[in-house]
Amino acid sequence: MNFIGADVSGTLDRILDKAADNLRFAKILVQLGLDPNNITYDALFNRLLEILLANITLANAFALVGAIFFVATLLTHTMVPLRVANMIGCMCFAAFGALAGDIKTFLLYLLLLPINGLRLHQMLNLVKKARAATAGDMSMEWLKPFMTTRKYRKGDTLFKKDDPAHEMLLTVTGMFLVSEINVAVPPGRLMGELGFLSPDNRRTATIMCTEDGQVLSITYEKLLEIYFQNPQFGYYFLVLTSQRLLENIARLETIVAQNKAAEQAAAARTN
Repeated sequence: MNFIGADVSGTLDRILDKAADNLRFAKILVQLGLDPNNITYDALFNRLLEILLANITLANAFALVGAIFFVATLLTHTMVPLRVANMIGCMCFAAFGALAGDIKTFLLYLLLLPINGLRLHQMLNLVKKARAATAGDMSMEWLKPFMTTRKYRKGDTLFKKDDPAHEMLLTVTGMFLVSEINVAVPPGRLMGELGFLSPDNRRTATIMCTEDGQVLSITYEKLLEIYFQNPQFGYYFLVLTSQRLLENIARLETIVAQNKAAEQAAAARTN
């Protein structure tokens, strides 16, 4: 083992001797306080170790930890852990700026800290509301901060079946009607969410305004952004839309059962 170590050390020394012949590398060695004409692997390693130990300060330690968490944000695919890692990194860099006396670095990361905290709070609140929605809250009013207002008058057609779908709507006031199945949509209900999931993004029904009202809209692009920012939200959104599909299936089964009963009754009267 000692023979192998000595052989590797000798090889590295010969490589350093050749590299020292390069003027640029020789200048670097001089800047490190080493003699280019008498350079060895052990001398270079010991010098770099001295420089490293000399620069290990509390400020630099915070900077190193902050850099590690910054790299973590680049490798994180979901928003909640990304925001947490970013906040820890900002705290470390702010501490570095304070200890190093760098006021610009301190103020920059101190400002970024509450911004990331606000975004993290919004995302956690979004996930919490989504969980609550699966327990029976189908209104999805928790999406209001991400939506814009739109008003309709009685007789207006919001969209027709097979129209291209670009947004999801949440009713706030007024009354709306799903023409194909003659179902009224009161305030606090979701419309147009199935177009988000359909392969060609087409409307599955016609919606008309039967009483002056107001809706909130969110584009599918924004919804897709929220969807992919947090896998949990994506899962709960699928649960919500699945519940809506099951409601539609139950409604259709009721209609079929009623029509069948009516036919049987008519057949009985004929007989």
